[in-house]
Amino acid sequence: MKTIKTAIIGATGYAGAELMRLLYFHPNVSIEIVTSKTYAGEEYTNVYENFNHISNLKLKEESLLEISKNVDVIFVALPHGIASKEITKEILNNAKVIDLGADFRLKNKETYENWYKTEHSSPNLLSEAVYGLCEIHREEIKTARLVANPGCYTTTSILSLYPVVKEKLIELDSITIDAKSGVTGAGRGVNLNVHYCETNENIKAYKIASHRHTPEIEQELSIAANDDIKLTFTPHLTPMNRGILATIYAKLKQKVTYQDIKNAYDKYYGKEFFIRLLGQDKFPETKWTKGSNFVDIAFKIDERCNRLIILGALDNLVKGASGQAVQNMNLMFGLKETTGLEFSGIFPA
Repeated sequence: MKTIKTAIIGATGYAGAELMRLLYFHPNVSIEIVTSKTYAGEEYTNVYENFNHISNLKLKEESLLEISKNVDVIFVALPHGIASKEITKEILNNAKVIDLGADFRLKNKETYENWYKTEHSSPNLLSEAVYGLCEIHREEIKTARLVANPGCYTTTSILSLYPVVKEKLIELDSITIDAKSGVTGAGRGVNLNVHYCETNENIKAYKIASHRHTPEIEQELSIAANDDIKLTFTPHLTPMNRGILATIYAKLKQKVTYQDIKNAYDKYYGKEFFIRLLGQDKFPETKWTKGSNFVDIAFKIDERCNRLIILGALDNLVKGASGQAVQNMNLMFGLKETTGLEFSGIFPA
């Protein structure tokens, strides 16, 4: 197969830097263009010195249309509200696009504008965009020109819940998601809330009953259940660099057993390389997924309350962002899905 020419838009954010690391060592990829508005004209190694002796690329600021004429795929790693203004059908005729932002994840324009408080500039592309959760939408991703790469909280939550929702083993109106994230989830921009003194020795909930990933989780689980799902999602910020841990609670339907639930997870994920189903009474920890593209999932039944407790963990910058984007690229270009991603987590780190 020919080498896949790639561009990373927003290459100096945390997700962009992780894409650089993963794509540079991908056997079928050539990184042609890296862009940054803030650091345009600078060597990439002036921003991230861990790329010294590895990359000699210079950061540029070019239009997406011009970039699309010279590459096969564009990774857009920018805050929400930008991609919908920049991505057009003309660009998609030239190159495939994987958007790591939120602009094409929600199928309903009004839902997007209500939660993100900004106008969506390309509603004509919403029906074409494929939600890039490979384990669920694999076949659609293979033929897509535009993939909406899911977020970190959503990937953890949707994958953790999908089998029991799909098989209707829980009461659909009883779902509560309690999730914790490392500070890289907030991005690399200057923000008082993620300063060292604000986060160290502290854990806090934020955006209670109002986090923008809520409708994304509800959308995908509603499709799975073929029913309208509303759930409670509460995110927390923890003093660590990377990682997501979601603890999910739901009421079991009557007479559902441990074996019923195990069978559901085995049915949907038994052959999935990047989903590790942990054994009975073994539970996910963020340290074992750090630096990898794996998701660890486990569950426990609280017999006393007839309640299911599901736990999911992943690295928010890899499977929750850039690793998943590479996984999507592999599918879109007919590569083995695990190419360039078959490595363990980093420990200790």
